[in-house]
Parts: sequence; C-alpha cells; structure tokens
Amino acid sequence: MKCKILDKMSLFSLCHQSIVSLRFMVIILLFIVMLMQLFSKTAIADQIPKAEDLWLKYDKITDESKKNDYELALGEIHVNGNSKMMKAVRDELELGINGLLGRTEDSQVGNADIIVGTHKSSDIIRDLKLENELKKLGNEGFIIRETDYNGKPVIVIASKSEVGVLYGAFRFLRELQTYTSIYQLNVIESPKIEYRMLNHWDNIVPTQYGTVERGYSGRTLWIWDELPGRRRDHYRDYARAMASVGLNSVVLNNVNSEPKILTTEYLDKVAGLADEFRPYGIRVFLSASFAAPLPPADRPRFKRWGGIGDLDTADPLDPQVQKWWQNKADEIYNLIPDFGGFLVKADSEGTFGPNAYDRSHAEGANLLADALAPHRGIVIWRAFVYDSDIYDDRVKAAYGEFKPLDGEFRDNVVVQVKNGPLDFQPREPVHPLFGAMPNTPLSMEFQITQEYLGHNIHLVYLGPMWEKILNFDTYYDGKGTTVARIIDGSVHNYDHTVIAGVSNVGIGPRPVNWTGHPFGQANWYAFGRFAWNPNLDSEKIAREWIRMTWPSDSIVEETIVDIMMGSWQAAVNYKAPLGLNFTVEGGPHYDPAPAKRDGNYWFINEKGIGFDRTSEGSNAISQYHTVISDKFNHIHSVPEDYLLWFHFVPWSHEMESGRLLWDELVYRYNSGVEYVNSMLSNWEKLESHIEPTKFRHVQWLLTEQLDHAGYYRDVSINYFSEQSGFSYKQ
Repeated sequence: MKCKILDKMSLFSLCHQSIVSLRFMVIILLFIVMLMQLFSKTAIADQIPKAEDLWLKYDKITDESKKNDYELALGEIHVNGNSKMMKAVRDELELGINGLLGRTEDSQVGNADIIVGTHKSSDIIRDLKLENELKKLGNEGFIIRETDYNGKPVIVIASKSEVGVLYGAFRFLRELQTYTSIYQLNVIESPKIEYRMLNHWDNIVPTQYGTVERGYSGRTLWIWDELPGRRRDHYRDYARAMASVGLNSVVLNNVNSEPKILTTEYLDKVAGLADEFRPYGIRVFLSASFAAPLPPADRPRFKRWGGIGDLDTADPLDPQVQKWWQNKADEIYNLIPDFGGFLVKADSEGTFGPNAYDRSHAEGANLLADALAPHRGIVIWRAFVYDSDIYDDRVKAAYGEFKPLDGEFRDNVVVQVKNGPLDFQPREPVHPLFGAMPNTPLSMEFQITQEYLGHNIHLVYLGPMWEKILNFDTYYDGKGTTVARIIDGSVHNYDHTVIAGVSNVGIGPRPVNWTGHPFGQANWYAFGRFAWNPNLDSEKIAREWIRMTWPSDSIVEETIVDIMMGSWQAAVNYKAPLGLNFTVEGGPHYDPAPAKRDGNYWFINEKGIGFDRTSEGSNAISQYHTVISDKFNHIHSVPEDYLLWFHFVPWSHEMESGRLLWDELVYRYNSGVEYVNSMLSNWEKLESHIEPTKFRHVQWLLTEQLDHAGYYRDVSINYFSEQSGFSYKQ
C-alpha cells in the first residue's frame, strides 16, 4: 500500500484498501494530526516577539563615561506601593537600570536613591511638598526631579496617581537610554490627549492565530483559542511597549467587526486580555457591529448584516433595540469594569448602519452612547463614509454627511476622522472636518500600518507626515488653530479627546520584530510620542528611537536619521507626487495601476493632469476655511504638494523650479528612486556597526524597495507618456 503526501491542509490521502482496517487508519490519522499541530505551534511560538525585540531591550551602555556617571549617581530603587501596577513599575525600573548598567546583586550602588510613588504613598514626596505641582498635572502627569532630601541627593519619580508614576518610570528609563544627563534633572509632563489608542484591524477566524486586515507583520497577537485561560508573555510585553510611549487604550478587533466579539464566550476572552493590560494603564475597547441585535446571517456573504441577537430590527429609535444595547453594556462592564467603549464603522463600504432605517449617524451613535453612559464609556464613531450616488467627488462625502450633524451627538460620542479626506494616501491635504465641528469632539485617525506606503517592505518613517498634518493651520478659530490644538481640545474644549493609530504589529515570520520591517517599529514608537504630545518634533522622536534601538554610535545615529527623515518624501515622489492620489491596484494596494485609476481619482489627457476641485470644478475646496480655500483655489498659490489634488493642470504650467509640469513630474519620480538608492548605499556603510542578521535583513528590504520604486516610476510615467504624448526614456 502507498499513501501520497499532499500538503499541510489535507495532510495525506487515505488509500482505499480493504486490507487496512478503519480503526488503524483513524489512529494513524490522529497521530499525524497531533504531530502537525505540535510542529505548527512550535514554529509559531518561535515567532512570538518579546519586549527586548523593541526599544525596551535595555542593552548595557557601551559609552564608559556615561555608564560611569550613571553608576555613581543611581542608588537604590524605592517603590512605594504594592498594587499590580506598582509592582510593574518596580520590575521595569529594576530590569532597565540593571540591564543598562550591567548591575548584579553584588554591584555597588550610587549616591542618589530613586524614590518612586504618589503623593499619598511616599513620605519623602510629601516632605518635598510636590502636592500642588502634581495636582496641576492630572492623574497621568508626573515629575522626575533630582533634588536634595535631608542633605542627601535623591531622584524622585512622583505623580498624583499610580498610572502617572508608571509613565514617569518609563520616561526616566528613556532618559538613561538616550544618554541624558540626570544631574539637575527636572521633567514635568502630562499628556495632552485623553484616549491615546491603537486600533487593531484583527479578525476573529476559526484558527488559533487569526488574520489582520492590512496586517503586513503577520497574524494577530491575540490567541483567542487559548483565552481566557492561557496568558502569553507577549501580552504583557505588548502592554509594556504601549505604556512606555504613553498609549493607554486598545481596540482589539477590526472595524469591519464580527458580531460574535460581543458574545459572552468572547467577552470572557476580552476580559482576560484586559486583566493583562490593566497593570500598565491600558483600557480595552471593542469594534461593535451595528447589526449585533439581529439574528445570525443565513448566508456567509451577508455576514455584515447578521448579528448575535434575536430582534427583527436594529433601528436605533426602537425601545427594544435600546434595551438590547443597555443589557449588553451591563454585561460587558460586569466582566470588565474599566471597559473603554465602542468603536463603530457603520454605513460604510457595506457595513450595516442606521441609514438602513433612515436614521442619521448621530442617532446611531447616540443609541450606543446612552447604553455606555451609566458606565462612563464612550462611543468613537468613524467618519469614513462615501457614496458615489450622492457625491460627485468622493472626498466631499464625510464632510457632507457629518458637518450638518454638529451638536447632535451625545457628550460621550467622539467622531473619528482620517487625517485626509480620501483614504490614507501617501500625501493628502488635511481633512476639512477638522475645525468645522466645534460642538463635536473629533478624533484623529492615523494609519501606522503602511497600506499605501509599501506594506512591510518599504522603509517609510511617518513621523514627518504626522508632524505636518498636526501642525496644519485650519484658521477656524483664527490664525494658529492647528489640527493638534483641535484634537487635544484646546480650541473647542471637548469633553473627550482621542487620537488613534491603525496598528502595524503582529506575530510574523522570522526575523521576529513585531512590525515585519524593523523600521516599522519607529512608526509605532512615533505615533505613541505624538499621541502623548502632538506638538513634538519628528526628528527628535527619530533620534530617541534610534538611540534606544540601534548601537550607540554617532555614525549609526546620523546615518539612520538621514535615511528616516527623507524616506516619506521619497515614497511620495515615486508613488504619488504633486498631489496625485490612488495610483495603486485594488485589493492589496501595492503595485502601480494608473490605467485603472485614471478617470476616477484623477484625469489625464494631452492637455494636462489632475483633478479640478476648485470652485469651477467639484468645489471640494469650499469645505475648508476661506483663508485656506482662497489660497488653494488658485493654481499659482496652492502648495505644489497639493497641486494635482485641487487642480487639473496644463502641461505648459511652469513650476517653482522653472521646469514645466511634465518635466517636474518626471523629476519627482526620479528623485524618489534616487533617494531610495542613497538609503541603500548609506545603510551598506553601516555593515561593520550593525549585527549581521539585522544588517542583512534591512539591506534586503531596501534592495526590494529600490526595485519596486523603479518599477512604480516606470509604469506610472510610461502610462502618463502614452496619455499625454510626451516622450519618456527609461
């Protein structure tokens, strides 16, 4: 008898031989299945990342002078408090300081003891009379101060609350990792935004390791089959990484939500994760399906319309629907007392929503807000909607839908708006809703995962993009009404403030690094830093991450910071220069497909290229404040970065460089490719400075990026050449 091995899914084909007993074959089958599961779990387990794969590795300081300074200065660690959170603080400080200094139990300690605690828990902190300062900082703020206590130097990490102490401890370790002098140290900080969150677009699928929509770093971190019983170490490491940059909230599942996340079975699993995250100050949110009160769908392809209930309606004004959501909220908070609330995508891209009952987005959001209000939960309602049957220009849709609803949402509703009006393109103008809804809290939604920016293959540091968006002046409350000041509540005094980033983390293939591309970590790190303070400088953030992640070498730092700081503009140039947008294929959104996008997202012919959104065109320009619209409405005053976004531009148009439009377009594409080539060349100069495996991994990725950048340029310009009549020589 011979049996043919097929593949991992089918395992093997059974030979239909009457001489082999069924019992024997069943035993063999079960044995092989057990072996396959064992090997599969072992292989995936080997891929699960750890905190030391991130910026929390706490390698021993190689700069002997700085190490000696710290050894002389840093004394014993005294953490006041015995809660799980304060234990986490103690563990982190001991791990970090011992690792950075190479301390053992027999090591000598320095002069200044480290006093850690709240005003209530520490006699020393009370004696130093920090109470008034701490009150002004709120629960999450902290003070780190090198001072004198009874004639002896001490370093104090103090806060009004334990979570503030946690953030202060991580900040202190960052000071050490980045070689900051701790003599006369005086850091006083508090976050500017209330909810600082990652949105995980993770799917619940019937496998041990679920998938992630737009997840280029592997599968989901949440191993649902094992929860709530087994708690993996990487849950705690994830929480440590989040807290280290001040992130305090996480949405566990995809905005295209599977309703079963709200079943009791899965809520028990969510409660298990919440228990792991709580000592690090992280609150759990869930994406909720608006169709949840409805019965399960009969056919899989209608799953977005199916729910977990038994009602014949999901009408937000129906009393039985309201009662259903109230009961569900009560159930959730009974399991997770600090549950944050719901994130909702409704009436968008096929998802079910209140429009099915001729109800508004406000009426839909208020239904859930009323259910959560007794528990102090919030609803985050996404503004990513578009309807080609109503709007002649897709980018006008969200403003058209939500601007008229300003003031109609409950106090515990926040409307979440993407940074631009289209869909996380390489470069977009700021979304016109920012500043336009003074009576409705608006949340910023950034995309950390690189859906349109090369997935986990391209090195693109997003800090400069986010800095530019956050610093954009909307003028809605006069000059200086930046996006940062709008979303942090400074302008309109919102009841709640939120900033969200679509996560780029996962359990991926080797080498293990959480984000697929080693430099993808920089974007996770940078998002956390901007979430804490949206007024930070992207280069400063990059330097922090480099010092905490790569070898402590000035050549390494300067080379890598140069690579990072120009990488976003390079990607814009070889993908979508001068305000072009959506030039990629559907589905994966990776390869160039200008022929498929021409005539929809932009237009090209022998006369010119672009999209007329001026007052003479779709008039999307009118959705901005007049100071902006007046500037952007004219071809000679609009910033060239947005030229083709707002204008259909003739080929004869002279650019600021003196080149005509066609020549400038070709120049931009070429400059993008040339920059990637320089990134690769500069990286290769670091071979003797970087651990070989990590060096070769980044080298390979940059080589792939260079090939793709050239391909993207050639496909794009060849198509433009065919449509315009201009020649292009590769």
